[in-house]
Amino acid sequence: MKLLNKALLRMSDWSRTTWCLAILMTVAFVLIGRLAQLQVFDTFDLEKKNLLQVQVDRKLQSPRGTIYDRNGKPLAMSVVTKSLYADPKMIKQSPQEIAELISPYVTMSKENIVKALQEDTAFVWLNRMMDADKSKAVQQVIKDNNIAGLNFVEESKRYYPNGVLAAQVLGFVGTDDKGLDGLEMVLDDELKGGVQQEIVATDNKGNAIFGSVLSKFLPDKGKSVTLTIDATIQFIAERALDKAMVDTGAKHASVIVMDPKTGEILAMANRPSYDPNNYNQSGEEAFKNIAVTNLYEPGSTFKPIIASAALAAGKWKLDTVYNDKGAFAANGHIIRNWNGEGYGPVRLLDILKYSINTGMAEIGTLTGADILSKYVRDYGFGSETGIELPGEGAGILYNPEDMSKLDVATMSIGQGIAVTPLQMVRVFGALSNGGAMMKPHIIKSYSNSQGDVTSTTETSVVGQPVPAETAKTIVDILEKEVSEGGGTKAMVEGYHFGGKTGTAQKLDTKHGGYLDGQYIASFIGFGPVEDPKFVVLVVIDDPQKGSYYGSQIVAPVFKDIVSQLVRYYQMSPYVKESTPVAVKAANTLPEPKPGSDGSVTLPNFTGFTYGEVRDWLHKAGLAFKPDGTGTATSQDESSVQLFRLVQQLLFISVDKTNSVIIRNYRQFVI
Repeated sequence: MKLLNKALLRMSDWSRTTWCLAILMTVAFVLIGRLAQLQVFDTFDLEKKNLLQVQVDRKLQSPRGTIYDRNGKPLAMSVVTKSLYADPKMIKQSPQEIAELISPYVTMSKENIVKALQEDTAFVWLNRMMDADKSKAVQQVIKDNNIAGLNFVEESKRYYPNGVLAAQVLGFVGTDDKGLDGLEMVLDDELKGGVQQEIVATDNKGNAIFGSVLSKFLPDKGKSVTLTIDATIQFIAERALDKAMVDTGAKHASVIVMDPKTGEILAMANRPSYDPNNYNQSGEEAFKNIAVTNLYEPGSTFKPIIASAALAAGKWKLDTVYNDKGAFAANGHIIRNWNGEGYGPVRLLDILKYSINTGMAEIGTLTGADILSKYVRDYGFGSETGIELPGEGAGILYNPEDMSKLDVATMSIGQGIAVTPLQMVRVFGALSNGGAMMKPHIIKSYSNSQGDVTSTTETSVVGQPVPAETAKTIVDILEKEVSEGGGTKAMVEGYHFGGKTGTAQKLDTKHGGYLDGQYIASFIGFGPVEDPKFVVLVVIDDPQKGSYYGSQIVAPVFKDIVSQLVRYYQMSPYVKESTPVAVKAANTLPEPKPGSDGSVTLPNFTGFTYGEVRDWLHKAGLAFKPDGTGTATSQDESSVQLFRLVQQLLFISVDKTNSVIIRNYRQFVI
């Protein structure tokens, strides 16, 4: 019995051991199998589950595409900068101490730094896109003070290497890589690259494990854009504007330079301006691209357009004579010339050269509202040009059905309507281009991230408002406007340029009518007339110093710009035998010096042009009635005798040098 019990006991011990071993082996096999499953078979599923346990902490844009000028010079580019962030849960020092250490180098105030570091979060921005010197300084502070919980991440920052150059054209980009103005806004989708993601591991409470990046990728940068802008021409235009703003004390000023054969915008500048690198330091006024958005009355620069319509429609001819008596009546209103005087018998050449309001009113009313309105709209007024820039204005025109005789007359002298500077450039481009009107554009081409050109902007003819022969006639007249007429201050010796001055009282957009004492002066020209390379418009808004006439203050700005352009284009002086270049007199007229009794001594005008004589007399506060055109060939005793005959009436005396002294405001004849 005892033996049986011992045997049974041994069997029981063996059985327990066997069972234990079997269980252990089973567990081992299960664990090995599970491990194999985890390591080999379920890797993909586990990775997905793991990603569900992490937090995508931030999304950053890859670098934007570069904006180049037509010659490949960068105008806007993306650079890598450092952005400072903090994990408040890891910082051992007090928020106040951290604020004291880093506040000299970050844009955030001490108070806001303290507030940010007290937030119940694992991530907070302290300064986005820091300047290199500031980020290096903070890095040194972190090292010297053994600060845990402050770190940097690299971000792409928009940088404009030329500062204010073409600022309103380019626009600017916000901190979240969103274009906020200009081309940066219009082309935001094209310039913007993909999204950079940083996936950060978190603990079971959702707090980020500081500095742990599980994955990071950077997609291709956005498309690059090449503009039609020439950075050198843009610089020339902006420098000329800066000088004009100082000389005139103007409120605003604009310049547009366009290739009339292609419609390519070579320069577009405005003042005041701003630095897009620091756009938050400027206001809305500086952001406006007034060359595209501003509406203004063109004044006399509109007269060639009306003249071309009358010629093209057969309502007026070059040899038609208008007897100007100094006043034009329309619906009980009187339109007068700028000097209040009549010019006598004049033809179209004289009417445009001397900007005779009465003559233009006669031409316009004779042509009629319907015909004029048709040609004006054919020129594109009243509609946008379609340029790739935001905020473009369409302008304001009369409804021909509602136009009175007065409306027609005022439109004929460039009043009662509103246009944009860009519209005027397009029209004068058409006149200088044989009547073919090109669509203005500022984007030349797009390129992918590898630099390969993917698309280009084709030149586009958008109309032929007048025949080529009409356009040539107007061009010939406008060349004489510059060489002999009111635009002589725009003349560049050795070159033939055409152009027109304009002066218009500013519209009161709030109350209607016009603003007292506020004017817009302009000059628009093109050339060289033999083979036009550029159209240039200069507009000066509300000049505060000296004269407000376009012939006095704007034509010289045009000359300044064009004089540099002919050198930049390496154009040789061109002289055509049939059209001699006007040459300035070797000497210059002295500045008017009124005497203590109000008298003015007239210099010898022989050898000086009509425009120079007129300008001198205007400065002196005198008016005159021209008898003929061109350059003064003599100033002999006959003119003096004229004054002697009426000496007692006009209180005119003659000194020993035969200079004429005028003591009362009157007119004289040359």
